[in-house]
Amino acid sequence: MSLRGSVPRTATGLVLGAVSAAVELAFLVLTALGTAYALVFSRGRRMMPRVTVAGARWLTGLERRRLAVFLGDRSAEEYGPLQALAYLVLRVPLGLLGGLLLVLLGYGLAVAVALPVLWLRGEAPEGIRPTPFMLAYLVVAGAVLLFLDLAGLVGVAELERRLMRRCLGPSPLEAYERRIAQLAVTRAEVIEAVDDERRRIERDLHDGVQQRLVALAMLIGRARRAGDADRAAELLRQAHEESQRAMDDLREVAWRVYPATLDEEGLRAALETVAERSAVPVEIDYSLAGRPPRAVETAAYFVVCEAVTNAAKHSGAGRVTVRVARRDTMIVVRIDDDGSGGADPSGGGLAGLARRVAALDGRLLVDSPPGGPTAITAELPCG
Repeated sequence: MSLRGSVPRTATGLVLGAVSAAVELAFLVLTALGTAYALVFSRGRRMMPRVTVAGARWLTGLERRRLAVFLGDRSAEEYGPLQALAYLVLRVPLGLLGGLLLVLLGYGLAVAVALPVLWLRGEAPEGIRPTPFMLAYLVVAGAVLLFLDLAGLVGVAELERRLMRRCLGPSPLEAYERRIAQLAVTRAEVIEAVDDERRRIERDLHDGVQQRLVALAMLIGRARRAGDADRAAELLRQAHEESQRAMDDLREVAWRVYPATLDEEGLRAALETVAERSAVPVEIDYSLAGRPPRAVETAAYFVVCEAVTNAAKHSGAGRVTVRVARRDTMIVVRIDDDGSGGADPSGGGLAGLARRVAALDGRLLVDSPPGGPTAITAELPCG
């Protein structure tokens, strides 16, 4: 059965759906009588009794939880009483159909078990004696009926999800409006993230490379003015060392802006470089078969780089584990550390990562309770 989640969980969801459909059918019958009574005795001033509204919301809430837990659908949002009633009216026959298919499946399995037992005891009814033709016929017919029944259950489960999304989810216009608003927000956040990155690069150049170059220029100037050859040689030696440190700082800034390894060798090699440069041990578990798109690689790299840097600087972690894997159409990057926790998702670094991930229609999850451990997960779409 190509259902979301495990087969036992889906079957349990369908069984509960059949039971709830019977309860909802009784509720709808009572609702029809109660609404007619309210219309007559309130002279049209009250269309739906309060108990009907409360019951419809309660039953619909149960269905939402059932679909979320057993059928893997969490698309429903806020809804009104009329939406809840419309959903229940359409769902009842679907739930009863699922129950009927489950009953037929149980009956077929019971027959498949009972016939061999009767044949072994010699108690089989006349006309279904175990001849080769009869056995072949029953095996083929049973396999076809089993396939049709399971296909029907798959269809019921999918219709349950679609009905929930259609009745209780946002309308196409609302979905478009939300998408436009989301794109506007992520666009503004990307611009803000770019500005933050520029400011960080400026700070790195000003506080690091620029100071090194100023010191280098001063050493060279002093060497030129030195009257003693030994003193000039010492100053030039210091200038040479300072130039080496300036080059190291410049390479560090360039690596933090965008590592060439990411373009040349891919995400795995770039993450291995992060692990080598980290102050704490980093274990890389990389299970992607091919290279993801460049934008996804870049986002994944910076998520890992920032998380590893935070773990080394702030959490006091002794070990960091990085896992990169594909889940359906998503690239999932998870970074775990055994530090003290307390990471702030709204902080500058993590907030910038969240904006970068959101720009790709992904999401960044931060789980960092006080005392640790910390888990940072980025889910990046990769069709």
